[in-house]
Amino acid sequence: MTDRHPSPPTPPDADKRAPYHHGALQTALIEATDAILLESGIEGFTLRAAARRAGVSAAAPAHHFGSAAGLLTEVAIRGYDDLAAALKTVAGAHADPGAALRAMGVAYVRFAMTYPGRFKLMYRKDLLVNAEPLHEAAQASLRMVKDAVQRYLGRAADAPMDRPAEALVLGCWSSAHGFAQLAIEGRLANHAGAMSVAAYVDTILPEVMAMLLPGPARPVPAPADRP
Repeated sequence: MTDRHPSPPTPPDADKRAPYHHGALQTALIEATDAILLESGIEGFTLRAAARRAGVSAAAPAHHFGSAAGLLTEVAIRGYDDLAAALKTVAGAHADPGAALRAMGVAYVRFAMTYPGRFKLMYRKDLLVNAEPLHEAAQASLRMVKDAVQRYLGRAADAPMDRPAEALVLGCWSSAHGFAQLAIEGRLANHAGAMSVAAYVDTILPEVMAMLLPGPARPVPAPADRP
């Protein structure tokens, strides 16, 4: 006898969906979005694409992050965290603050070249949620640059930032950010000549930043010597 009420067909992707726990599903969606940004840029991202990449239902991203902006914000926070970790690693490898600042500049550009989609997203406020965790993550890497500048100027890291210090911070940051934008937009290839763009950045950016950081770093006074 024929069943007059057959079971509905199994969705094509149903067997591919992983049985994630709540936290693991969020992580999977963040990683899926990160992969999309790496392969296709921001233009290739949609909530459906992220869900398909993670192997979950189309409704899962909105359920866990509220909106596309919510998911992209989590990816941007991860980007800032990874950037801060990269800067911390190279800064810790140099006792001289000037050398540390130059190395941090190169690391900043290398990060952008490795993760161009994520890097662009981090500065697209129009696509992100204006939330405190995002601001805190963004400030972490900038704070490391400020601390290195204070050391270069012979001051304690917690000393007030005056105009010369702010100018030096902005000079270092804008130099690195400008190089990063030029690199990921393909604008440095002609300048690099026979060198790879990465090797060119490694060579020329420290020279550019050295113009902002003339002479050796000033020693930080001992606590008893500080006014």
